[in-house]
Amino acid sequence: MINRFILNEVSYFGPGARKELPEVVNRLNGKKALIVTDKGLIQFGVAEKVTKVLDEANIPYEIFSEVKPNPTVSNVKAGIDAYKKSNADLIIAIGGGSAIDTAKGIGIVINNPEFSDIISLEGCAPTKHKSVPIVALPTTAGTAAETTINYVIIDEDKKKKMVCVDPNDIPAVAIIDAELMYSLPKSLTAATGMDALTHAIEGYVTKGAWEMSDMFEIEAIRMINKYLRTAVNEPSNPEGRNGMAIAQYIAGMAFSNVGLGLVHGMAHPMGSLFDIPHGVANALLLPTVMEFNNPYCLDKFPKVAEAMGVDISGMTKEEASQAACDAVKALAIEVGIPQHLSELGIKESDIPELAQQALNDVCTPGNPRPVTHEEIIELYKKVL
Repeated sequence: MINRFILNEVSYFGPGARKELPEVVNRLNGKKALIVTDKGLIQFGVAEKVTKVLDEANIPYEIFSEVKPNPTVSNVKAGIDAYKKSNADLIIAIGGGSAIDTAKGIGIVINNPEFSDIISLEGCAPTKHKSVPIVALPTTAGTAAETTINYVIIDEDKKKKMVCVDPNDIPAVAIIDAELMYSLPKSLTAATGMDALTHAIEGYVTKGAWEMSDMFEIEAIRMINKYLRTAVNEPSNPEGRNGMAIAQYIAGMAFSNVGLGLVHGMAHPMGSLFDIPHGVANALLLPTVMEFNNPYCLDKFPKVAEAMGVDISGMTKEEASQAACDAVKALAIEVGIPQHLSELGIKESDIPELAQQALNDVCTPGNPRPVTHEEIIELYKKVL
């Protein structure tokens, strides 16, 4: 079997790493940037921490701030128009997964105009050219969109999330600056942190996992268990924030190359149909789907338990695997993740449609245990 591993050309890490931006732009031969971000990050001064660096270096830019929490086809098309009007030659994405995913959609279509309908990008689109150079500066520690070859866009007509997988969309440069995450609210810190844990655990047990990806995912799980509580409860603590910033990137390095599973398959329609934040959906579903997968993960879940700080000495494989599920659920509860779909406005009558979209989701086939439509319905009901 041949395994592939794709990463950014260059990545920078550490508080204050955004100061490397002028050198990065120069190396990419950039003359003008389109900044892709959202209005909230402008309002709360997070984007300004980046634009100030550009201003001091006399690097011209224009701002596209119409990014939505769950970006849509029309959202990406608006960004494409903004890029063309700006005469920019690179993109700087500031934000969480939504901003970076929007930037990927823009960058890919600019250099592959035959996909301008956006919906033809779903799945593994046969693009021929690399995206416009993207420099990604994440403001959340969760999605790892800055280092993945995936992006998610909502098809408004079909009310579904399109998962797009394309090596040509990976940002050229990732700048992981924890200082951009200090103002992240407690609830969002918890949700994005649990999103990163979902990436790490699903990436560890997915069908495509192998030795190299396993190495990264186990370390990501260990670091998230170590730093997430601190990041949630002490938002200005540099150690907690930087620890989570690195952990989520490590998780993304691996899952981007090996795939995910049923948690993401079930979480995506929750976002497209009910606009539920992706991290919240993942965190709510993760322990229940882990228990469903337990019989197929008896060799790996004990190692997850150890990475979560559980002493498994004297336990059977079955006991240690269950301990992993219990540890993940305990962490989710501790950081304030909702435990029931009903808390998010989802009713039992909504479940069949959610289940059908989940069954058809591109992430679901990567799940270590095969799953049917009826089983997905029962899993949703367990967390209703």
